[in-house]
Amino acid sequence: MNSEECAKSHHSKPTITLTGTAEKCALGPSLGVVDIGNSENAYLFRVALPGVRNKCNIKCDIQREGRVRIEGVVTESDVLKNSSKGYEMKVQQLSPPGPFTVSFNLPGPVDPRLCSPHFRSDGILEVIVLKYRIPIVSAEGLPENWYNGSFPAP
Repeated sequence: MNSEECAKSHHSKPTITLTGTAEKCALGPSLGVVDIGNSENAYLFRVALPGVRNKCNIKCDIQREGRVRIEGVVTESDVLKNSSKGYEMKVQQLSPPGPFTVSFNLPGPVDPRLCSPHFRSDGILEVIVLKYRIPIVSAEGLPENWYNGSFPAP
């Protein structure tokens, strides 16, 4: 692989799987649009969730290998819900009410215990998750009687 091919492969779009109302949304603010950022120690991902008004309607599962699965529910508009008249939508560009899932892979392994989720008021879920690192232990600071990976019997 030459340097140009390598550069292109690092900027390729992740595979994103949409189900439920996220899959049906064709126009308007798209549910499930994903941005992924990369730093030395962490990944940042942002997911557009228009129509999700309550962070309690979202479940975000992050696996060590970097697989992310977001489940949620798009709720019905208060205007439609509280109206005594039934409206038939002639044009519907927003995601219809109902459950959805958005799944994608981060570029590498992560520590799912070390994440910081934030659901913004504009319907964007932002999560920072630390990259998985194998701990490196130096011999400095270890007990004097430590050797060969075990402690001697008393």
